[in-house]
Amino acid sequence: MISSTSPHSGPSTDVRAVCAAVLATLLPYRRALDAAHEDAPEAFPAQLRQLAAPVAAGAPILFTLPGFPCKSPNPAKVLGRLPDEGERLALRFLDALCARVAAVHPPGARVVICSDGHVFSDLIGVPDPHIDAYADALRALIRAEGLTRLDVFDLREVYGDGLSHDDKRALVDADHAPELESLRSLTRSDLSTRRLYQGITRFLFEDTAAFAGTRSALQRDCRRRAYGVMRRSSAWGALVDVHHPGAFRLSIHPQPRGSAKFGIRLLDAPDVWLTPWHSCVLEHPDGRRELMHRAAAERLGRPVLREGRPSHFVAG
Repeated sequence: MISSTSPHSGPSTDVRAVCAAVLATLLPYRRALDAAHEDAPEAFPAQLRQLAAPVAAGAPILFTLPGFPCKSPNPAKVLGRLPDEGERLALRFLDALCARVAAVHPPGARVVICSDGHVFSDLIGVPDPHIDAYADALRALIRAEGLTRLDVFDLREVYGDGLSHDDKRALVDADHAPELESLRSLTRSDLSTRRLYQGITRFLFEDTAAFAGTRSALQRDCRRRAYGVMRRSSAWGALVDVHHPGAFRLSIHPQPRGSAKFGIRLLDAPDVWLTPWHSCVLEHPDGRRELMHRAAAERLGRPVLREGRPSHFVAG
């Protein structure tokens, strides 16, 4: 255990140094909209505070990462319904990141992937059985790759198998979701919340595979659903906090400095909002892997199969 000083004097110099070193391992992968500025650990006091307790106790650091919900329903973006090379590389990255943390904090770290597909399925137009298949394949991929520092957590761990998915979502809404009007007000007044709303609206618009109406009607529908996604996202975050108190909260969305959440970039992508489940992987001749929409990757590369299923594209 690393020694610390009295409660009145705060963490010891050793604890602060280890916390800064842990945060320094994360900073090169920070997902943000303000990346033009130089990052330094002291610019993230909320994250340093989150690290202080496990570091002082000599305990493993627990990261929670809401995400990995399901594949986009838009076939122009993804290769299919199940995890592919994008998820495989992202999972390997997260496991390796925990190993790098262990180099500066020997008790190490774990990432709990808080798979949130069932939280949003009625809003994003993906059937619940498809989400089950994705989550089960994600767990199988973690086992097959030997990624021992990763776990998966979803609504099944919260409510078991005795309730319908609709009933589970109703409980999440009733117990943890913020009021819609307060969220609308925050979207108007807070820049980062407004950017999140705009990003989710764009994703919903792009992911809608079939809509019996005009383009403007679809845009209105996506704006409505975007608020639903944001309410559920906030509720899921609160539920994750209840089940994993004191964890260091990672996010797949860009996060500003000062946020309680730390945005993490899983793979290279030209768009800071792009994720493995909204895209596919293109491998360049130099070995670099990049996320992009399937329609773009098909123009640049040839498909590669893994275990009989499309996995990614190789350029050249």
